[in-house]
Amino acid sequence: MTLPGPLNPPSRLLMGPGPINADPRVLRAMSAALVGQYDPFMTHAMNEVMELYRRVFVTSHRQTLLVDSTSRGGIEAAFVSVLEPGDKVLVPVMGRFGHLLVEIAQRCGAEVHTVEVPWGQVAPYELIADAMEKVQPKLLAVVHGDTSTTVVQPFDGLSDLCQRYGTLLYADVTATIGGNEFLTDAWGVDIATGGLQKCLGGPSGSAPVTFSAHAEAVINSRKSIEAGIRAEGDAVASHPIRSNYFDMSMVFEYWSERRLNHHTEATTMLYGARECARIVLEEGLERFQARHLVHGRAMMAGVRGLGLGVFGDVEHKMTNIVGVVIPDGVDGEAVRGHLLQDFGIEIGTSFGPLHGKVWRIGTMGCNARQDAVLTTLAALESVLRREGFGLPAGGGVDEAYRVYAEATA
Repeated sequence: MTLPGPLNPPSRLLMGPGPINADPRVLRAMSAALVGQYDPFMTHAMNEVMELYRRVFVTSHRQTLLVDSTSRGGIEAAFVSVLEPGDKVLVPVMGRFGHLLVEIAQRCGAEVHTVEVPWGQVAPYELIADAMEKVQPKLLAVVHGDTSTTVVQPFDGLSDLCQRYGTLLYADVTATIGGNEFLTDAWGVDIATGGLQKCLGGPSGSAPVTFSAHAEAVINSRKSIEAGIRAEGDAVASHPIRSNYFDMSMVFEYWSERRLNHHTEATTMLYGARECARIVLEEGLERFQARHLVHGRAMMAGVRGLGLGVFGDVEHKMTNIVGVVIPDGVDGEAVRGHLLQDFGIEIGTSFGPLHGKVWRIGTMGCNARQDAVLTTLAALESVLRREGFGLPAGGGVDEAYRVYAEATA
């Protein structure tokens, strides 16, 4: 039997909506030697990760840790641990990932209500407030930045609404954490879940999460320690969390000083997540976010300099992704294919009603840098010319340079 050869992935510049190129420092950290899950080095590293991500999330929440899963697993862990069948949930839907929150909440047996706005817009506060008064949900679940539409939802006033109705406030920050302002405590967010593969510059497979004391109490009201590790006096609930792996009450115990066994920690991913946070905080969170803002603006200006339209509400655009309206008569998938084949550059398409109508170009993590932006714009111009689309020569690169000149003036 013939074996496949060793892995030798092609060199790519990943300028889509994520995943992006992992920072080389993260990859090096992930090649470090494994230790046992209760080795003092390991438990110390877990404690370091908790403190590092408190600084990334800008929170004092004790329960700030990692879920060993992709970012979607982090969402599911939060929902299944908080929600019981029949609980009411309100979800503002402004793109694909609002629909995902609805899907996950429904699978938890929740009674899900939505407020929907056209893709590319944000949900007005008044619309959310009216729905909150009518529904009075247990959980208000909001996508902070929806990569399918590239817009970021304002959180102004949402915490006050939640306090009025005794509602937990959840934020999906998968696409925004690190590269966009997100102030967990100042905004009164009870639960936030993210991922490494976007602004944080790591691989998918670990989900940084944070839970307030209120959310922790709700989760622990359903705590039920499994029989094989249960000690005298441990909780046994009549209505336990409906997932064992994503049972955050037991995961909290695993990350506590008790170190109650739950699963074997994904050591390599923990090393990577630790280095992701170190990179952000070494640069400084505000400077890290400012870098994303500058390169995002340069990319958007460059897109416009090519004569292309920008999709969505630009006043509420994420710093790290720009949506590009595919011109009439241009085969969007052919352009993406030529960029990948001829230049080794990946940009994204979109989903649902935007599929084939919008490209998504990301500038995040270690790819939020000038050479990556200019190379992508020059390559996009070249491919569009080959596709017969007339556009200003060098206009994209020139406009990006203008933004960079203004940023350093």
